[in-house]
Amino acid sequence: YVGFATLPNQVHRKSVKKGFDFTLMVAGESGLGKSTLVNSLFLTDLYKDRKLLNAEERINQTVEIVKHTVDIEEKGVKLKLTIVDTPGFGDAVNNTECWKPITDYIDQQFEQYFRDESGLNRKNIQDNRVHCCLYFISPFGHGLRPVDVEFMKALHEKVNIVPLIAKADCLIPSEIRKLKERIREEIDKFGIKVYQFPECDSDEDEEFKQQDRELKESAPFAVIGSNTVVEAKGQRVRGRLYPWGIVEVENQAHCDFVKLRNMLIRTHMHDLKDVTCDVHYENYRAQCIQQMTRSLSDSLLCLVQLRRMQEMLQKMQQQMQ
Repeated sequence: YVGFATLPNQVHRKSVKKGFDFTLMVAGESGLGKSTLVNSLFLTDLYKDRKLLNAEERINQTVEIVKHTVDIEEKGVKLKLTIVDTPGFGDAVNNTECWKPITDYIDQQFEQYFRDESGLNRKNIQDNRVHCCLYFISPFGHGLRPVDVEFMKALHEKVNIVPLIAKADCLIPSEIRKLKERIREEIDKFGIKVYQFPECDSDEDEEFKQQDRELKESAPFAVIGSNTVVEAKGQRVRGRLYPWGIVEVENQAHCDFVKLRNMLIRTHMHDLKDVTCDVHYENYRAQCIQQMTRSLSDSLLCLVQLRRMQEMLQKMQQQMQ
C-alpha cells in the first residue's frame, strides 16, 4: 500500500475548502414564474426588493441584465450562486433582436475570463461565465414561437440551454405530453442545440442509469414553482391550492420540478460547468486567438510593405543623385 488511493480525499478537502460557484441565467417573457421557480429550487428569496411593473411600463421596458448573488451553505459545502435575470425579454410589441443584450452579456463574461486567464496573476480568477440558461416556454401556445426559436438559435453556441414548459398546472397530462413532443420536433427541425445529457458509463449502477433515462425522456421539463406551504392529506407540502385540489411542486406525478432540481443541482451541475469550459468557452477562445493571429499577420504584412516602400524611395533618391 503506497497511499495514492487517498488522492480523491485530498481533492475533496481542497474543493470543499475553496467552495464552488455556479451562474444560472433565466430567460422568458414576464409572468411565466421565473422568480418563483428559482426561489423554489434553492429555497431562498432572491427577489426581496423586486418592483412589479404595470402593463404600460412593461411595454416600454427594454431588456435588462440583473444579477443576484447569494452564498448558500449545506453540510459544510459552500456555493456562491449567481442568478442572471433578463427582465423585459419578449415583452415588447417589436421583439426584433431582443436577445442582443443577453448574447452581449455572455460574450462579456467570456472576454473578462479570457483577459484574466491571459494576465500575470491567475491565482484568484473569478468565474462569472454563464453555466446554464433556463429558457421558459409559454404553456398557452402550440409549441415554440418565432422569438423562442430565434433566441435559442442565437445562444445555443454560447451557453447550455435547458428549455422548460412554464406553469405546467395550466395543462392536463395529455396536453403536456403533446406539447413536449411538439417542442422536441421543432428543436430538431430548426437545428437548435439544447443541453445534451452525457451518456452513462457502463460501470454505473442500474439506479443511476434509470434516473438518466427518465431525465432524457422528460425533457423539456414541465415545471411548477411555489414558495407557499399548503396542507395536503395531513402533510405540509410546497404547492398551489386550487378550488379543485392541490398541486404539489415536489410530487413527480404533478410536474417535473424534482427532476429539474436533481439534474441542475445533484447530478449534472459539474457537467454543465465542464461543457461551458471545454466547449463554449474554448470555441470563444479559439475565435479570439484566430482574430489576434489574423490582426498580427496583417500588421506584419503592413510592416513588410512599408519596408519595401522605404527601400524603393531610397533607390529613387540614389538614382536622382
